[in-house]
Amino acid sequence: MTQTPPPGHPWPIGFTATCLRATLYILFIAGLAQGAFIEALHYPEVRFSEYGFTELAQSAVLLTASLLLLYTRQVLRVLPTVTLLMFAFTFSSFIREQDYFLDTWVARHTWKVLVTLVIVPILFWVIHERKRFVEEFASYANSFSFGLFAAGVLVTYVFSRLYGRGDFWEAILQEHYVRTFKDAAEEVVELLGYALILIAVIELTLLARRWALARHSS
Repeated sequence: MTQTPPPGHPWPIGFTATCLRATLYILFIAGLAQGAFIEALHYPEVRFSEYGFTELAQSAVLLTASLLLLYTRQVLRVLPTVTLLMFAFTFSSFIREQDYFLDTWVARHTWKVLVTLVIVPILFWVIHERKRFVEEFASYANSFSFGLFAAGVLVTYVFSRLYGRGDFWEAILQEHYVRTFKDAAEEVVELLGYALILIAVIELTLLARRWALARHSS
């Protein structure tokens, strides 16, 4: 598998292509926000629950990101250790989002077992191939995709947790506090973070495709 981009080949993105992708990403984010709005407005019985739009969209976004990472690794054959580690992160997050269904239909804490089965062998392999990982990461760290991925992780796993604290919303709303406010704040911000992660993975896939084309043409 190719570890790093082929030497001597630039990674240019045309201005038109950049504008098109930016427009599509804007529409994607706007669509998610509108979906959450419709959920809150018309579906009060399931809003911000496991059966609501926001939670289901989170799962769909994470699964899509995971499949794209597998495609990048197995088909485009670019950055195998970096994409595998990213896959472990996105797919484990996907499993975590299914905790309610797994606890209800399978057994309590099933999601923890599945996450462990995904993360442990992948971490072991990446550590074993740590020299290759460092080389690949040096190429990936300078890309637009990495910045977006890092931003998505920070939004999802840091900001959304702090912003969605019950104490925070109780302090704001006081006697008018209802748990729905907290759930809405946390889940929608979490969805935004997952969306940024998906956009980062899309950008990585497009970058990997350019590298693969350059490799074949050389």
